Amino acid sequence: MRKIIHIDMDAFFASVEQRDYPELRGKPVAVGGGGPRGVVAAASYEARKFGVRSAMSGAKARQLCPDLIFVRHNFEQYKIVSQQIRALFHEYTDLVEPLSLDEAYLDVTNPKAGPNSATLIAEELRRRIFETTQLTASAGVSYCKFLAKIASDLNKPNGMAVILPHEAEAFLEKLPIEKFHGIGRATAAKMHKLGIRTGYDLKQHSLLELARRFGKSGRYYFNIVRGLDERPVRSQWVRKSLSTENTFLTDLDNTEELLEQLAAIAADLQRRIERADNPGRTLTLKVKYADFRIVTRSKTTDHDISDAAEMLRMAAPLLADTEALERKVRLLGLGVSNLRREREEPREQFGPGEQLVLEF
Repeated sequence: MRKIIHIDMDAFFASVEQRDYPELRGKPVAVGGGGPRGVVAAASYEARKFGVRSAMSGAKARQLCPDLIFVRHNFEQYKIVSQQIRALFHEYTDLVEPLSLDEAYLDVTNPKAGPNSATLIAEELRRRIFETTQLTASAGVSYCKFLAKIASDLNKPNGMAVILPHEAEAFLEKLPIEKFHGIGRATAAKMHKLGIRTGYDLKQHSLLELARRFGKSGRYYFNIVRGLDERPVRSQWVRKSLSTENTFLTDLDNTEELLEQLAAIAADLQRRIERADNPGRTLTLKVKYADFRIVTRSKTTDHDISDAAEMLRMAAPLLADTEALERKVRLLGLGVSNLRREREEPREQFGPGEQLVLEF
């Protein structure tokens, strides 16, 4: 059993802008584009009260919040702040797994410094992050990555939650299925049709049944609802690809609508690439038709791909090479692979049979 902390910065991009430009403080702010094809990369908590969310079109965001202030992203500044935060992490442990510029897992089972309590380390880190950056962070503490990530979202913003091993079963049984990390909107809707609305409902289904209905993901759902997650925190690991996709509430069969959706997906993918600082040379288009059949088309270039406009130019002919312009489309996705840092080698962090006394 491990002691895992998940740190998640609060509205990171927008908060950095509000910190650096005092005139934005207390106002609804969106980082991204507010034009016809603009996409929200991040929204301040003042904007979120109106329903503004990341990956939302700029036009939709303006409809929800007419006073919304759009600012251009400054990823160089975000990276600088992220490096300051990660330096604090490494004072306590070498087992730090960044997920993006604004969140990371830390394994503090055997910390380098500070108290032996994961809860106290998380509190100390949140305090030091604010002292160093004037930004707030939320934290989750538990014995596995899955529960730590859920816990960090329970008391946002600027909050913390701890899920102890003996609390996990009861907590997960009461948790709405939409709150399970790894269960998206489309899967949640499918589960609702099966009468699965909470962890307790999910727990009533056997591994065989979940595998039959959800494929490989079925085993994951079976394990996480029981608090079983053996994934170690990896300070070095191989990322093979970066991708994003969108499942539509209504199947699309209009070329203009499909291209508009691709533009939004490309903008979201650009944001992910920039946050990971890891572009790739192969672009892959994913199309799921109304009958759930999936096709993919790919194109490889001789240079790194990270710009949304370029990805959209590459994706348009790939889309034309499918039946998407003739059939109803349920889902579109874009991904980049052949990544710049793909050659990084993973390494295991724990030896077999290692046992440590835990103090949460």
